[in-house]
Amino acid sequence: MEPGDLGEVLAIEDVSFPTPWSRALFLEEIDREFSDALVAVPREGGGVQGYSVCWTVADESHLLNIAVHPEARGQGVGAALLRECIRRGARAGAERIHLEVRAGNGAALKMYYREGFSHVGFRRGYYSDTGEDAILLSRDLKEPDAV
Repeated sequence: MEPGDLGEVLAIEDVSFPTPWSRALFLEEIDREFSDALVAVPREGGGVQGYSVCWTVADESHLLNIAVHPEARGQGVGAALLRECIRRGARAGAERIHLEVRAGNGAALKMYYREGFSHVGFRRGYYSDTGEDAILLSRDLKEPDAV
């Protein structure tokens, strides 16, 4: 992700979340040493189809944000971004990757379980914007397919 991508990233963010991240927050992530801020762009050209932000600190990675443009959903863009976060975390020495997901986000939950994540916890009312619960998921990065 580069500052020039932020117009498209923010448009996806706005249609994906009740309380979207700000431009300033994305700029911080682009500059943060331990943050991988990624965009998915089709090989044949075109605009940003999705993005993700993942931190790797010490032996853990944490997926902070991931979203796909509504017109690109269901085409594997989110899974590709997630796999790249996993690959980068493993290469940086992380042993596990963690994330929170809205309990009502069935499509995301399906993707995370398909990609090897397991349920590790539950946080009631975690999302202050809607009061929705969060499901905590985690995955080992020492598996052979993690790199």
